[in-house]
Amino acid sequence: MRQVPELSLLSYVNGSSTDQVKFVDQITTGLKDYGFIILNDHTVAQEKVDRAYELVQEFFALPVDVKNKYHQAKNGRQRGYTPFQTEHAKDSKTPDLKEFWHVGRELLASSPYKGEYPENEWPTEVKEFKKTFLELYSAMDASSVALLEAIGRGLDVPENFFKDMVNDGNSILRIIHYPPTKGQDTKNAIRAAAHEDINLITMLVGATASGLQLLDHDGTWLDVDSKPGQIVVDTGDMMSRLTNEILPSTTHRVINPDNDGSARYSMPYFVHPHSRADLTCLPSCVGKGAKYPPITAGDFLTQRLREIGLY
Repeated sequence: MRQVPELSLLSYVNGSSTDQVKFVDQITTGLKDYGFIILNDHTVAQEKVDRAYELVQEFFALPVDVKNKYHQAKNGRQRGYTPFQTEHAKDSKTPDLKEFWHVGRELLASSPYKGEYPENEWPTEVKEFKKTFLELYSAMDASSVALLEAIGRGLDVPENFFKDMVNDGNSILRIIHYPPTKGQDTKNAIRAAAHEDINLITMLVGATASGLQLLDHDGTWLDVDSKPGQIVVDTGDMMSRLTNEILPSTTHRVINPDNDGSARYSMPYFVHPHSRADLTCLPSCVGKGAKYPPITAGDFLTQRLREIGLY
């Protein structure tokens, strides 16, 4: 039975040059073959994750009219609250059975992207929400730089290629609530319909329940279950464009539970470049020709947000 590879990020961050070469080979092979890998260890403290999940449940338990105060319908809903059954998968008209909150980067006044990215919203009803999620955002961001460095070594790009690309990048921490499915149209809708992510890579800290599946090469759905302390990593469409699909963007979904009274919470960190980053195919990946025309990360993001109903 095929199973998503499990790797040690700390073997790359703290290991010898031999350990690093091994990790680069493992992550390159895993992402080529599955589009997913699982990190058994990393640099994100579990206490930060646990505290964040406590506040996630507190926020989503608030009345709908309170949550709707933080709904930014403009700007592609890139910050704040997005109500239940708003987003749908690309090429699907059926909305997903979820609601979510977006936390973005807090830019310095000197950043060239200040005013270009939407400002964060913060719910005053949940104490320590801002502090907790900015700390988690920062921890995920630091881990993403190490991961992208390793991926870059496997792609033969300059040492700081991805680090420069994601510096002041428009990365988003998405805090998701999948409510109990009792009373919902579960014949036509699921928690997250089959889709590919938009960004470079996604880092998902262990969700509170199972349900994540990837579409394998033979057309079957493969369960991707993670334990507390692990991070699931997958490649998105921006990475697929850059690498000419050498590192493909893998289709995945979140299925409905057997128990229609159970909720699920998850916190994916979507790693995005800065908006002016060039997504032209990497020279090392061109092969017989680039499969996609040049586009900036900002333009591609806007295009995809329209396709999934957020603009």
